[in-house]
Amino acid sequence: MLLRAAHGGDRQAADQVMSLLYADLRRISRARLSRSGELSLNPTDLVHESWLRLVDGQGQAQGQDFPDRKHFLAYAARVMRSVVVDHVRARQADRRGGHLQFVTLNTVVADLAPQQDDEILRVHEALQALAVHDERLAQVVEMRYFGGLTEAEIAQALDITERTVQRDWSKARIFLSMAMK
Repeated sequence: MLLRAAHGGDRQAADQVMSLLYADLRRISRARLSRSGELSLNPTDLVHESWLRLVDGQGQAQGQDFPDRKHFLAYAARVMRSVVVDHVRARQADRRGGHLQFVTLNTVVADLAPQQDDEILRVHEALQALAVHDERLAQVVEMRYFGGLTEAEIAQALDITERTVQRDWSKARIFLSMAMK
């Protein structure tokens, strides 16, 4: 498998993985950025920055062994989250404060209104608190909210049913809404 070969340090395999999964990574990136109206990142920048974080200088996945595509994309969603959060933090380094707005997590990713930098950081911080209580709920939110993955993709990546993903999403939304008040 290409992912295993790339993990083993095969530069050509890593290049093939990137070319084969590039469209998926751009789709995840576009979903993430379409809700981030003010970010100066574009999907290509986000994919490339994420790829640099996913692999080391030799094209080897940094400390990760991905058994298949779904696990790779789930991890890529986590990396994209960190890229977006780091980008927002860098932008806010000079301008602390501002008006905080209430965020409602919606189950329809494409219909979400553009998010402000503060909202992204608040969701990130609430997600960290959620991970302390239930790691899987945090993973579902991360893949859906930050990665733009569908319920079916999340279910595959976590090896659970779509109905379980739906229940986890509902529980996580309740926790996050209380944490963000």
